[in-house]
Amino acid sequence: MDTAVADIASEEAVRAEVRAWLADHWTPGAPRRPFLEAVVDAGWAAPSWPERWHGRGLPAALGRVVDAEFRAVDAPGSAQDVTNLWAGTVLQYGSDDLKARVMRPLLLGDIDMCLLYSEPGAGSDLASIQTRAVRDGDEWVVNGQKVWTSGGRQAEYALLITRTDLHVPKHRGITFFFFPMRQPGVDVRPLRQATGDSRFNEVFITDARVPHANMLGELNAGWWVLQEALMYERAVMGVVQKRSGTAKPDADRDPTSEASAPVPDLVLTDLARELGRTDDPMVRQALARLHCMRTVNTWNGMRARAELKQGSSSPVASLGKLAMSGILHYAARVQADILGAEALLGGSDSARAADCTYSMLNAYFTSIGGGTDQIQRNIIGERILGLPKEPEVDKNVPFREVRLTPAVARDR
Repeated sequence: MDTAVADIASEEAVRAEVRAWLADHWTPGAPRRPFLEAVVDAGWAAPSWPERWHGRGLPAALGRVVDAEFRAVDAPGSAQDVTNLWAGTVLQYGSDDLKARVMRPLLLGDIDMCLLYSEPGAGSDLASIQTRAVRDGDEWVVNGQKVWTSGGRQAEYALLITRTDLHVPKHRGITFFFFPMRQPGVDVRPLRQATGDSRFNEVFITDARVPHANMLGELNAGWWVLQEALMYERAVMGVVQKRSGTAKPDADRDPTSEASAPVPDLVLTDLARELGRTDDPMVRQALARLHCMRTVNTWNGMRARAELKQGSSSPVASLGKLAMSGILHYAARVQADILGAEALLGGSDSARAADCTYSMLNAYFTSIGGGTDQIQRNIIGERILGLPKEPEVDKNVPFREVRLTPAVARDR
C-alpha cells in the first residue's frame, strides 16, 4: 500500500476510535475527575507515549488527531504528551521506579508541582546557578536559594536544578532532581507583585534532602534535561487556548497551564460591545489586528508542538512565547483604548479599569517567565536565523573560577 494512503487510513481509524470512545465516555457538564481517570487509563492523555506509561505508542501526527477530536467536543485531558512538562520530563529522564510512582498522578494533576530554577544571581543565565547538592549515601543534601517560584506554597514536589561539580564549566556541572518540597529545610516565602498578587515565591533550602533515585538524567548532565523542560514550558506559554472573562488568574495558578491565559481578542470584543465601541474604526482595526496576531501565533504553536517530540526541543517554541508576550502587551493597550478615560480609574471605582491595570502589569509575567523576551530573541537569532552566538567568556572556564561568592569560596 502507498505510504500516503496508509497514513490516511491510519488517521481515519484513530479518528473513528477516538470519536467512538468519547461518545461512550464524555458527557459535557459531568464530573471531571472520573472522566480524566478514564482518559489516562485509556492512553488518550498522552497517546504518543509508550503503553507502559499511560500512552498508546502512536506517532506524534496521530496524537494531534486525538487532540483535535477532544477539542471538537471540548473534552479535557488530551495532548499531555506535548503540554505536561512535569510528566514529560519524568518520562524521558526518570528511572522506571520514579515513573511508576508519579506518572499517573502527574497526568491526573494529583501532584502539585513547581519549578526551582532561577536564583537571585542566576535568572536569565540559569547556567550560573549556585544551589549545591552534595551526595550523602543514597541521598543528596541540598543548600541554596531559588526565586520567582510560582505555586511554591502549594507544591509537593519541584523540578530542581543544582550545582554538583564546581570543577567543570558551568553548563556541565548541573544535575536535575525531582525534589520533595514538604520537608524540613525548605522555607517558602511569598513575593508581592506590582499587580497585588503573591503568585511568586522565594525558596530557601537548608540541608534538605532528595533521594538519589529522584535524579532526572545523568549526573552533571542536568543542563540538557533543563532545555527540554523549558521547551515544554515555552510551548504552552506561547499558546492561548481557552476563553476567560477576566485577565486576572486565580492565585498561584500554574503558569504553564493553558487554561491560565484568556483569549484577548474575544474578551476585548465583548468589552467593546458592552461600551458601544464596535462602530469605532480604530477599535475595530485594533481588534482585527489582535485577532490576526493570535491566529498566526496559534499556527506557530501547532508547528512548535509538531516539532516537540519526546527527547528533543524546538526553538520554534521560543518564537511563539515571544509572540504571546507581544500579544498580551498589545491587548492591554487596546483594552485601555477601549475604556478611554475610565482606564485611569482604579480599585473599587471601576472594576473594568482595575482589570485593565492588572492586564498591563501582568503582561510582564510572560515577558519574564520561561525565559525573558531577550533570551527568546537570542534563541531565535541563533537557532532559527543562524546568527552568530553572543560571546561567552566563561563558557569553558571551571565554575569555581568564575563565581567567587562566599558559598563557592567555602568549598574550595
